[in-house]
Amino acid sequence: MELKLELVAIENPDELNLILGQSHFIKTVEDLHEALVGAIPGIAFGLAFCEASGPALIRRSGTNEALTDLAVRNAQAIGAGHVFILFLGGAFPINVMRAVKTVPEICHVICATANPVQVVVAATEQGRGILGVIDGVSPNGVETEADVKKRKALMRTLGYKL
Repeated sequence: MELKLELVAIENPDELNLILGQSHFIKTVEDLHEALVGAIPGIAFGLAFCEASGPALIRRSGTNEALTDLAVRNAQAIGAGHVFILFLGGAFPINVMRAVKTVPEICHVICATANPVQVVVAATEQGRGILGVIDGVSPNGVETEADVKKRKALMRTLGYKL
């Protein structure tokens, strides 16, 4: 049996927030769609899910055609069964993460970010699977007291802390 490793760069030219994860059932597409529109009415998003059996299609949904097309292209590049990728327009993962995680079909979220992402994919004769991701860049050091103040100020500016 042969194992090949591949690094797949996520196409995200507009530095959109994305959520990449693993699920286990075709119902994922409809349930994630409902969870997202329930979490933020009017949300713009695109979703693609790689089916792992039967016709093994990339299932898709969304409220924005360009975001849905972007999700499909990335799902095709990853090509791993039971993987979903979701691109958010004008929303942050923190705004929808609870809703995503409560969808019964979701096994786990691999990453939620607007950083550049590389997906480490393993391929065998059977198919492909995600081993992990490289999310953003490596640390440049440890935050100083000035950095702590900036971080806290940013959270308050964004409305996440009082």
